[in-house]
Amino acid sequence: MRKVTVTAGEDGQRIDNFLLKQLPGVPKSHVYRLLRSGQVRVDGGRAKPERKLVKGEEVRIPPVRMVEKGETVRPPDAVLNRLREAVIHEDEHYLALNKPAGLSAHGGTGVLYGVIETVRAWNKYEFIELAHRLDRDTSGVLLLAKTRPALLRAQRAFKNSTADKRYFALLDGKWKGEDRDVDAALVRNNLRVEIDEEEGKPSMSRFSPKARYRDATLMEVQIFSGRTHQIRVHSLALGHPVCGDAKYGEREVNKQYKDKGLKRMFLHSHFLKLAADEEFPKLILNAPMTDELRDFLTKLGPGR
Repeated sequence: MRKVTVTAGEDGQRIDNFLLKQLPGVPKSHVYRLLRSGQVRVDGGRAKPERKLVKGEEVRIPPVRMVEKGETVRPPDAVLNRLREAVIHEDEHYLALNKPAGLSAHGGTGVLYGVIETVRAWNKYEFIELAHRLDRDTSGVLLLAKTRPALLRAQRAFKNSTADKRYFALLDGKWKGEDRDVDAALVRNNLRVEIDEEEGKPSMSRFSPKARYRDATLMEVQIFSGRTHQIRVHSLALGHPVCGDAKYGEREVNKQYKDKGLKRMFLHSHFLKLAADEEFPKLILNAPMTDELRDFLTKLGPGR
């Protein structure tokens, strides 16, 4: 039996998320079984998964056999240094990066490490958590919180749609007209996300053309929700998939862009704004478009 005292950095955290970190390698289903059976106790009492912990409380954790996951992989020095160079903002509350394309926000099945594991490997922060996610092949602003109150502030802004999030996306085809909104509910179906107004979660995006090329349009996309693959699915619904998108685009079309020099999906998070919230001041973050994307735009023929 192990007893763990809740720290200031864990104050307000749900007991299920707390246990998942305390028991790495233990299946999530088993963690919830421990809670349901009352084997986990907080200050001597049973706790439901949604129970939020308070600093100073004592959590009793029963002995659990860990699942063998192999040796922990330390990110290569090149990756550690690459992310150090990607820092675009840091204060007492947050760390913000211009995330490179091709690097996941976090590790998972088949992914040994991501941004969060790499930043933790710097051994610089007592507390550091992702405030939101970006797709692996999307570059740009990625916000990490250095305290739990800062994390909750950011999550509250994303959940309540008060965060201003804007992306640059190159869409296939000639865009007709000016700004256009997409209001379509999204649902995950296996490995893809689809529009489903009955079962899906509300999502809204605003597409604004910024530059027109011979066969493509550079858009600024403002998202008012943060659903998985939102911009990619909304773009597809408009008949203009994101150039280089292997999951939702057409293979032959993507091949044409690849032949012109596009080696990744053209989606970049360039702007994030969080409004002032209680003790937190307004936060404005900008991540310039990467050189590879800018260079590719110069290769496209002019449109009108």
